[in-house]
Amino acid sequence: MKILAGNSNPLLAQAISDSLDLPLTKASIRRFSDMEVFVEIDENVRGEDTFIIQSTSFPANDNLMELLVTIDALKRGSARRITAVIPYFGYARQDRKSGPRTPISAKLVANLITVAGADRVLTLDLHAAQIQGFFDIPLDNLFAAPVFVKDMEQRFADESPIIVSPDVGGVVRARAVAKRLDIDLAIIDKRRERAGVSEVMHVIGEVKGRHCLIVDDIVDSAGTMCNAAVALMEHGASSVSTYITHGVLSGGAVARVTASPIETLIITDSILATAAMRQAHNIQQISIAPLMAEAIKRISTESSVSSLFD
Repeated sequence: MKILAGNSNPLLAQAISDSLDLPLTKASIRRFSDMEVFVEIDENVRGEDTFIIQSTSFPANDNLMELLVTIDALKRGSARRITAVIPYFGYARQDRKSGPRTPISAKLVANLITVAGADRVLTLDLHAAQIQGFFDIPLDNLFAAPVFVKDMEQRFADESPIIVSPDVGGVVRARAVAKRLDIDLAIIDKRRERAGVSEVMHVIGEVKGRHCLIVDDIVDSAGTMCNAAVALMEHGASSVSTYITHGVLSGGAVARVTASPIETLIITDSILATAAMRQAHNIQQISIAPLMAEAIKRISTESSVSSLFD
């Protein structure tokens, strides 16, 4: 088995490598003067089971192109099997036609990865489950819920938390966490007036005097999440913490989070943390490296991946 790391998240790649007790394969991934991507694998990969760890996070297009070129390099190096390990799958929010003459970019990216030569994809908390059907190759979609549940049990063992979905679309994800913890579930009902702006309307569920734990897959501008936290506090919540798989946190999102009533924003390391995120007093990262490493090992040994969540 060979593991390669792209440039999107070298810290996570190294953590996965350490968990597997397997050194990263030496490779040169650099840019020409016009920013074209060049990849050269510095070790023999002929007949090897290869895994490329690369989130397609900011800069999304550069990191996606890096992934595609690396897949092609491995394919031409006669790797036996190529698995694209994409902890954060970019373009996942464009999973359907949202209006006339708009793209389904998630399907386009799936086609690009397949045509480039990937034999399999491993990812984490896809924004929309139907994206699995966009691929004509096997895809394993891991869930951060077990990692979150373990952290929740440690932090809130002696309190009375309640899981909160920040919108109706995230109810299935939040319910799964609530079921694992055997606790109550609340839902934020919001109306989005236009893209990037959300207005919280009211809270469905009894949150007064409870420690509210918002669960979601992506936080980008953080507007919805911060508005939800304000609404929960106005409804008598004793505190609000959030568990988000992918901390995109673009633009002024970090400043918005630090100024909000959110006690702690817990995100995974699927996306490399920026300096602003590391300095924020109420943003913490927990690692999904052991989870990803175990899944990689099971794929390589042809063992069950789904049993990770039994």
